Amino acid sequence: MAGKCDICGKTTVFGRNIRHRHAGRWERKAPVTSRMFRPNVHKQRVYLDGRAIRLNVCTRCLRTQSKARA
Repeated sequence: MAGKCDICGKTTVFGRNIRHRHAGRWERKAPVTSRMFRPNVHKQRVYLDGRAIRLNVCTRCLRTQSKARA
């Protein structure tokens, strides 16, 4: 699946993973590694103008879409 929502444009965001471990004295910093926050994207059939189109949609947009239909 693609890592981008076709509706809201949500993509992968990078952050830091901090291990709260200090080896020895407090002057040493806790080890930090990079990590990724990926959007929860699904391939979904969305109806636009009476036609079914396959889009990559995040779960937040799916929830909003079902709320608008109800």
